[in-house]
Parts: sequence; C-alpha cells; structure tokens
Amino acid sequence: MGSGINTPNLDKLAKKGMVFSQFYNTGRSCPTRASLLTGLYAHQTGLGWMTSANLGQPGYTGDMNNHAVTIAQVLKQADYSCYMTGKWHVTYDKYMKPEGPKHNWPIQRGFDRFFGHLTGGGSYYSTSTLTNDNEQLKPGKDFYLTTAITDSTVSIINQHFQEKKDHPFFFYLAYYAPHRPLQALQKDIDKYRGKFTNGWDEQRKIRYEKLRKVGMIDETCLLTERDPAIPAWESLSEDEKQLWDARMAVYAAQIDCMDQGIGEVLKVLEDNNELDNTLILFLSDNGGNAESQGNKTLSTEELLLLGNETPAQSYRVNWANVSNTPFREYKHMVHEGGISTPLIVYWPAKMKKTGLITKQVGHVIDLMPTLVEVADVNYPKTYKGHEIYPLTGKSLIPTITKGDTFSRKPIFFEHEANRAVIAGDWKLVSESTKKPPFTGEWELYNLKDDRSETNNLIKRYPEKACEMKILWDKWANENNVY
Repeated sequence: MGSGINTPNLDKLAKKGMVFSQFYNTGRSCPTRASLLTGLYAHQTGLGWMTSANLGQPGYTGDMNNHAVTIAQVLKQADYSCYMTGKWHVTYDKYMKPEGPKHNWPIQRGFDRFFGHLTGGGSYYSTSTLTNDNEQLKPGKDFYLTTAITDSTVSIINQHFQEKKDHPFFFYLAYYAPHRPLQALQKDIDKYRGKFTNGWDEQRKIRYEKLRKVGMIDETCLLTERDPAIPAWESLSEDEKQLWDARMAVYAAQIDCMDQGIGEVLKVLEDNNELDNTLILFLSDNGGNAESQGNKTLSTEELLLLGNETPAQSYRVNWANVSNTPFREYKHMVHEGGISTPLIVYWPAKMKKTGLITKQVGHVIDLMPTLVEVADVNYPKTYKGHEIYPLTGKSLIPTITKGDTFSRKPIFFEHEANRAVIAGDWKLVSESTKKPPFTGEWELYNLKDDRSETNNLIKRYPEKACEMKILWDKWANENNVY
C-alpha cells in the first residue's frame, strides 16, 4: 500500500483476499484489544482508558469486567480449540504479577494455550510479564520478542494438527511489532539503512500516489499538510538526516520481521492443506504513534547501536505523520490518523471474488459477530452467572463472501476526551484540550468528499452537527463513557 517496506506475506493476503479501506480501531492498543476480543465498546468492558489505573468508574476500571466474554469463551461453546500468542494488555497492571489474581489472564478467559506478555509496553529483548499459559518466565539470552511469538505460534499450530487435525481452531496472534521502542535484529535493519534518506516530505508524496493508484483512496481524499511540528526535510543537516533515516530503518525492520513470521504461519497452514480454508484477519490497533522516547540527538556510537536494547528510541511525530498518509493526527486521537487502519481479510475458499478493495465501513467491534457467524455459535446472554452485554457490531460476512456493502448504525469513539461519531458519510470529531475541561471544539466533516478531514463544515451545517452531538451524548451516557 505504499510503505516501501518489504511485506510479501501481507501483500499475498491482500491480493488473494480483500482489503477494507475504511476500517476503524479505537485509537489506542488497550481499548482496541478489549473491543476486538469482546465485540463491545471498550468502555462497556471497563477498559475505556488503560490497564494502569482504576479511575473509580465502571468504564474505567483498568480490568476487563464480567459483562464481557472473549471470542475464545464464545467459540469454545462450538468446540473450538482456542490459542493466543503475543500482547494481551487487558488485565489491570496490579493483577499481572505471578501470584495473581489471574481471573483476567488469557487461560482464564477461554484460551487453551498462551505464550506472550500481559503488559502493554516494554522491551523486545527483556520483555516483562512474559508468560507461558499461567507461568511467568524470564527471557533467555538470545530472546527477541517477535521471533519468540512466531516460534510459539508455529509450534502450537503444528501440535494442533498433530493431535486434533479435524478439530476447528481459533488463533489470536497479537504481535507487539512495530510498537516502540525501536528494537530490531541487525540482519533486518541492514536491509533498510539509507532507504529513507529522501525524507518524510518525499515519502508522504510517494505513499499518497501509491494509495491512489491501488485504489485505497480516491481523488477527493487530499494529502494533508505536513504537521507544523515537523521541519522540512531539506532544512536538516546531513547528520540529522542520517539519524532520522536510522530511526525509520529500525521501524521498517520491525515490520519486516513480523511479516517473515506471518509467512512461517502461512506455511504451516499450507503444509496442512488448510491455508485457503482458513479465515485470516489482519489489522493494526491504532494509527502511527507520535510519542517521543529517548534523546533527540544520538552520538555516532549510539547511532550504530540503534535497534539494540539501548538506546531506546521511537520514530516520533516525524515518521508517524508518514505512516498515517494522507491523514492527520495520531495514536490517542480519533481523527482518521489515529483510528483508521485497513483490515486485510483472506479466505479464498469462501470468497466470491478476491483482490478487492471495499469501502464498506468496519470497526473492531465487528470481529466478534463475524466469527460468531462463521462458527455458527450463539452469543450468550449470560455467562457463569453474569449478564453479558449485547453485541454492538455487525458481521462482515456478507462483504467478505459476496462483496456486498451494507448500511450500518453510527459508530462511536472516545479516548482521553478525544471524541467522534461516524454516521453515514458524516463525522463529528473533537480533539482533547489536554487540560480542564479537556473537551475541545467539535469539527464536522463529510468523509465521502473529504476523508482526510481538511474542510471543517460545522459552521455551514450546524443542524447536522447538533444532531450528531446528540447521538454521541446518548451513546456516552449509555456506555459508561462519562
């Protein structure tokens, strides 16, 4: 889709499957994962913010509540084996210790096997809360998280085919890559050093043209201006350009390594004659991350070490602005740059046509109802004595199997007082002020004519804005947002 990063396995899934070009997450990893796993808005699960704090309100307990069930808990009713590897990040931080309580660990939430980490951040080399099923481990000498996740995934799938060949399975593979810090294997970094020295201004133009060429966006979707916090690439010194190229090279290497792992997983499925009959969904949990980590300047010696445990760095707003081409804003926010990440769906055995890019609007809340339909299982009204909230999303199966599009109810967003509602072609959105009262001014956009949110129509259509604000306020009051 224009990145210049080598991802042949994701490319294969997209070309022989389908891409949802207008698919949404919640703007940040923790609430996205809560919604993905449960089919509910994150606030309904207690994870409207993060796992690091209980804010004393039902929508912000920091721990997934008992009004939500995971995909694994539901599919087990249809006799699926359920496995998970990678990043969990839906358990209250205080409950991630070996002594527990473990009520919100993957095994207790319906998975038969788990290898990964419970935390949301950290290191690829000395990963904390590394866990095998219910036992916490210390990473070994040659440990690298992405590789370890791939190896465990391949091992678990192989074991499944050896022991339960005719038994259906669900696998939640949650790679940490390419989350900060910038840490990658040298063999992968070497592929990319020097490939980004044309800079972010040129990279954004290249990506924009490629996105238009392949049909991910149309001519009404304009390339937004470079973020004003970012200097023009040509204003940098040669040393600064080398530093920024190195950051992006490590970031690219993280993605390359992940794609290599996905290739290994696909090979296991292919070797067992199940690749085309397996429904595969790939997406990201938020847009590009503008957060800073580490010093802005590095010495020559530190530059050569970039990708190791130290110096721990991020690719910052400068490259996040490129990742989110053509949109503006970033992870945390609910403008398109924060919440819009394409969904790749691969299932050639059941697809009427492949290689399609669909404009059907989708959201992570749609994944649970999609898999419930595929597994032909009933979503429960109660579970272990607890009332379960009804599903909020809609199955994507009509689009996946037939290419059909359908109208849907409005979808809603809130994270750290960043707010939005999308209803039809319209989007009402507000960015947090970062200080009391936190809620910023509303903006109104027609996404059909202006997907990149460049023309605020709120003064031209105040009645439409008021109508949508009422919708958002009603949702917020009914879903533990306030």
